[in-house]
Amino acid sequence: MAIGTAGRAGRLMQQGHRPQGRSLGRRIWAARWCYLFALPNLILAAGFTFYPTIMSWYFSFLDWSGFTSDRQWVGLANFREIIHDTYFWHAYLRSLEFMAVAVPIQVILAFIMALILNDASYKFGPLFRTLFFLPVVTSAAIVGIVMTFVFSPFNGPINQALLQARLANSPVDFLGNPNTALWTIAGVWVWKWFGITMIYWLAALQVVPQEIYEAAEVDGAGRWRLHRDITAPMVFPFAVVIVLITIVGSLNVFGLVQTMTGGGPFFASEVMEVYIYRNAFGEGGIPRLGYASAAALFFGITVLALSLLQGYGLKKANDARAQLRAG
Repeated sequence: MAIGTAGRAGRLMQQGHRPQGRSLGRRIWAARWCYLFALPNLILAAGFTFYPTIMSWYFSFLDWSGFTSDRQWVGLANFREIIHDTYFWHAYLRSLEFMAVAVPIQVILAFIMALILNDASYKFGPLFRTLFFLPVVTSAAIVGIVMTFVFSPFNGPINQALLQARLANSPVDFLGNPNTALWTIAGVWVWKWFGITMIYWLAALQVVPQEIYEAAEVDGAGRWRLHRDITAPMVFPFAVVIVLITIVGSLNVFGLVQTMTGGGPFFASEVMEVYIYRNAFGEGGIPRLGYASAAALFFGITVLALSLLQGYGLKKANDARAQLRAG
């Protein structure tokens, strides 16, 4: 029967006929329930993500407060003003500084903790995973408000601990000092999002076959060599993705900064998101939605460039991993 079927297929091919699959319309109709269930999410994404993004590109070419019907087309004037705005560049560089400091600390500490909790013999691993993950599911705004009391120079628990341990002679105004405000927020950000990065690392560690570890241990490899020669090369492609996700997260810290310092003192903790918010809604001045949209577009291009760079790194990492497996 199989031979006869193959013969008929061969004759059809010789006659110039090819088996036809179902049309696109039929395939869509066959999967109609999938599209139906996805439709609410698509509508919400279109209304709250795609449409605002496209409109912000249009607004960036306008001189518009966002609260009136008067819209004046100014072309690239907003972008030219941004280039000469020192507050913009300070906020821009401050965001990059925040990223450069917070991301390595979070990624490295989360990786070390993931290695510890990945050990099956560690009985309290599930408990600590839950404890580290709890801040992730807490609202950033709530965390920011609570942390203003925690770091308060007026009977805040951090200052009380420093004074009792004689590590400080007087209360430290962590959020009121321009030299410490941004880095205090960075520490809170690392604490809040530490759990999700740790979970990413734990997922990456699951792909390393246990048999490789056992074979290396039989050959006399110690724990350091196991992680250096086996763990690190195997999880490197995942590291690129984890670093990318963490970088993008470090550039979205509006909730913490706004609730903890509002960008102060003296703009010392004003990152790009707070700068955009301040111009869009005119805190202490006139709202300038068009100018804020231009600043957001400019900063979005930077984030896109970082994403492309990380994508290139991921490709190289996958090539290296393939060569490692082949070898």
